[in-house]
Amino acid sequence: MGAVENERHDPRVPLWTPVCQAIAALLSPYAEVVLHDPGTDRVLAIWNPMTSRGQGDPSLLGELDDLDPSGKDVYGPYEKLLADGRRLSSVSAILRDAQGEPSAVLCVNLDRTPLEQAAAVLSAFAAPTVQRPQPLFEQDWFERIQQVIGSHVRVTGRPVERLSREDRLTILRRLEQDRVFAVRRAAPVVAGALKISRSTLYGLLAELRAPRAKE
Repeated sequence: MGAVENERHDPRVPLWTPVCQAIAALLSPYAEVVLHDPGTDRVLAIWNPMTSRGQGDPSLLGELDDLDPSGKDVYGPYEKLLADGRRLSSVSAILRDAQGEPSAVLCVNLDRTPLEQAAAVLSAFAAPTVQRPQPLFEQDWFERIQQVIGSHVRVTGRPVERLSREDRLTILRRLEQDRVFAVRRAAPVVAGALKISRSTLYGLLAELRAPRAKE
């Protein structure tokens, strides 16, 4: 980062250099900071340039009188596009002298590329996944326990610790239908996942199976 400046000929450059340097340092290396002369429509100084322009080049700002007065001297963020395809978010601020006249225009151009790349990565993680190959999980009773309990928790919106007796019976009924309890080691795992004692689990199972025994 470095400023192309001519401090000896224009007092506005050393006046605003600390501000411009601070912004450039904070957003480096993704922001270009440019100080413009609205009178001559030329670049006074530039920090972290993203193009080949430099001090003394045309600013091409246009007429300040044509700006919306409700902007209160700060305009943006608005979008710009570089020739290499990079999209920028830009903000422009009119800097006024002691008499309230426009003295300089400060522009900050932020390269959105890293933000867009991060958004693309997050979107990829959030994208719908393909349906899992069921044959690989047919015998995975542990996976089934997690799925049944987790699905019920999500539907009811209640954590495992706050599940009611009816909630637990509903879960155990599902697991019973899936023949999970036919696996010798399943009961302790279910009790642990539901955060209840084994005796409580066996009591609920007995209650669940009681009508079937009377038939």
